[in-house]
Amino acid sequence: MACDLILVLDAPSPRDVMPALRQLQGTVRWVKVGLEMFTANGPDCVRQIADLGFNVFLDLKLYDIPNTVAKAVASVSQLPIRMLTLHTSGGREMMTWALKAQQEHAPDLQLLGVTVLTSSSATTLSETGVNDSPENQVRRLGRLAVDCGLTGLVCSPLELAPLRQTLPPDITLVTPGIRPANAKADDQTRIMTPGEAAAAGANFLVVGRPVFKAPNPVAAARAILAEVAV
Repeated sequence: MACDLILVLDAPSPRDVMPALRQLQGTVRWVKVGLEMFTANGPDCVRQIADLGFNVFLDLKLYDIPNTVAKAVASVSQLPIRMLTLHTSGGREMMTWALKAQQEHAPDLQLLGVTVLTSSSATTLSETGVNDSPENQVRRLGRLAVDCGLTGLVCSPLELAPLRQTLPPDITLVTPGIRPANAKADDQTRIMTPGEAAAAGANFLVVGRPVFKAPNPVAAARAILAEVAV
């Protein structure tokens, strides 16, 4: 399956990544703005990056009472973003309210459900009261999210095949925990190479450090894209 690359902007400010972003224009189409940059700079950082021509995936992992999450979705829908995350563990009512707000305020915005973080293991889940494997918990939360109406999920590459077997084929799967061969795992525990994740059914690969820390970020991004092209 052909898939696209989402470049993670793990930095305090857009100016920290702006030189690399300008180099990557025309090679990378998608970027991910996460909590670090958004909390430090607010909505303006999203606008600055979108102005460069990138599609913005805003990864805030919203998780609160249904009314608060719905209002947050309504607020960020005014920004030039294409994807937004929320935690599926917030439950049916929270996801339903979030979807209602998205459909009312930003029909073209895709909400993505976060299942189990790629840094989590069976031990992590057990310590928080979930006595099941990450794979089973991902299946459970994925089915719930799709039943609520979400059209996309974030999952580790190791859950790609189980979700493809369980969920409708048109569900978008966005996959962090991607490391090219010989790259460091860093803080990810459930990882695959780009080619392996694409073959398992990913639609988008989320990659940060292997591109930004490479001697030549453009060459690193092109190598990943070439590996997953069909």
